[in-house]
Amino acid sequence: MRRPQPERVNSSLFTVLLPVALGVVMFGLGLGLAVADFRRVARYPRPVVVALACQVLLLPLLCFGLVVAFGLPPALAVGMMLLAASPGGTTANLYSHLFGGDVALNVTLTAINSLISVVTLPIIVNLSMAHFFADSAGLGLRFDKTVQVFAIVLVPVGLGMLVRSRAAAFADRCRRPVKIASVVILVGVIVAAIAGERDHIGGYLAEVGLIALLFSVLSLSVGYGASRAAGVRHPQAVAACMEIGVHNTTLALAVALSPALLDNARMAVPSAVYGVLMFFTAALAGLLLRRIGAREGTSAPPADRAAAP
Repeated sequence: MRRPQPERVNSSLFTVLLPVALGVVMFGLGLGLAVADFRRVARYPRPVVVALACQVLLLPLLCFGLVVAFGLPPALAVGMMLLAASPGGTTANLYSHLFGGDVALNVTLTAINSLISVVTLPIIVNLSMAHFFADSAGLGLRFDKTVQVFAIVLVPVGLGMLVRSRAAAFADRCRRPVKIASVVILVGVIVAAIAGERDHIGGYLAEVGLIALLFSVLSLSVGYGASRAAGVRHPQAVAACMEIGVHNTTLALAVALSPALLDNARMAVPSAVYGVLMFFTAALAGLLLRRIGAREGTSAPPADRAAAP
């Protein structure tokens, strides 16, 4: 039996604003990145390798297992895989700071993971589309759109980094207004998407609420547990926990809704639900990790000091 076609987002609002919002989001990310963020890998080779392996390989596999176990409809299944493929969000830095993590490591992981995701995100989403929409043609983020993804995502990051390298003080002043502008645009588009799907939203929540909660808990647990199993110290493990457990739902929502990319409101639902739940699960995880850190007598090292794994 032919599987149903996913519902497209057909609105000039999405056509115009989503690419703009995604570009602004990625430009703002670039304003906060510098070459030094990537050089810092030499300080934290083990935590960086462990965290990136979890993010790129382990989380998509765990998410796929959950999706199959819950038997999600194709569009929601791909939406969950998109979420799993998304890099850590900037909120991870705040949580790491609040609960004794190594914030310098968070900055490094965010920088590297954001660039890696430009390649890994289209691959994971394409494979998911091929699997869950096996009988449908011409859907989603095909490999022939990979160049378009690079243009929409990587170019604004590069421009932001260029601005920062030439005028760091100006970049610092712009980061907050740019972030506010991107959030305002994105919130407007999300509200419009929810309004268009209002008849189905209750069913979506029932279908993805539990799986989104489980995925959030698993992401946080994997981030900390895998790091400690690899011999990483507590502050760096907390940083990895938050980086892996707090996904960039802004990016995932923009990719799902953008007409230039997935153009699918249903695929945005898992990220929207997860984006609310993760604040609570990350806070609870942070309180638990703070107690563990207190028992071990560890604390996060200063940002300008190398941390031994």
